[in-house]
Amino acid sequence: MTPFQNPPVAKVFAGYPPHLRRKLLALRERIFETAPKIDGVGEIEETLKWGEPAYVTGKTRSGSTVRRGWKKSTPGQSFMYFICTTNLIETFKTIIPHDFKFEGNRALVFSEDEAVPMDSLAICVAAALTYQRDKRSGVGGSAAVARAALRLRSAKRGLLRSGGW
Repeated sequence: MTPFQNPPVAKVFAGYPPHLRRKLLALRERIFETAPKIDGVGEIEETLKWGEPAYVTGKTRSGSTVRRGWKKSTPGQSFMYFICTTNLIETFKTIIPHDFKFEGNRALVFSEDEAVPMDSLAICVAAALTYQRDKRSGVGGSAAVARAALRLRSAKRGLLRSGGW
């Protein structure tokens, strides 16, 4: 597991119900595993936004914020939020419509008793972490997500050969 560098974030995770904490930590880890596999993303900064763990590409500014959330009002669910003014969720609904439940144009919804399709999640994370870079280069929407998926597939092939995935 990637060690916490930000004590307030660690405190938020410690406050999650034990039965969900393991899943939330696995989703956190997927973010940290995905980022270094994508050229130009750089180091991920873990911080709090609106009191929830958030992941940003602070140095490279290549991406859009990914935020993790859990609410007492929906105790059996957690969420991965994307900035609602992006087209990320709409694109995920088009490209991988059956892999996730969605909340409007801003979140993937995870139920505590359902497995998370981690490869599809990595595609979503990669698309978010390269969103701004792709937007600046004129690539967006489905093309940007497809590009993120191809980057990950390439990285995964190399890591499978080396035994690292």
